[in-house]
Amino acid sequence: MLAAGIASPARASVGETIILRCTHGQSLSGFSQQAYREALKDLTADAREYTECGSLIRQAQLAAATGRGGSAGGAAVVPIAPTASEQRAITHATHASPVPVRVGSGVVHPGVVHADIASALSSLPTPLLATVIFLLACLLLIVAGALRNRFRARHND
Repeated sequence: MLAAGIASPARASVGETIILRCTHGQSLSGFSQQAYREALKDLTADAREYTECGSLIRQAQLAAATGRGGSAGGAAVVPIAPTASEQRAITHATHASPVPVRVGSGVVHPGVVHADIASALSSLPTPLLATVIFLLACLLLIVAGALRNRFRARHND
């Protein structure tokens, strides 16, 4: 009974051992297929997204299954087809619409940009806003002078 209690935690940590070896760049060879499956199951979403551990563990699993052995930690990355659950997650992610997220007291809708002129002008630094107003006033004076000259030219003919 005591041996069963000691053996169970050791088996449970084999997946974690593989993950730790992967994150430290060590060899992933020499484990059983069950250990690799457990490591893939225990891999966190952050580790899947921000490290290559998922593909490296699958690569070591494939190497063990084919009898190649070798070290998957430093080997070139070979593309391996995703599992059925990974393929379902990929398909769902490509077809799902983004959900709004509450940030503080507001709700952010991914992919929606709310832009209006008032917010664009109010966010400009004061010297830049003054320069834009000055340039618009100059443009208005030039256009008014050109229209006045054209109007006078027509009346003189």
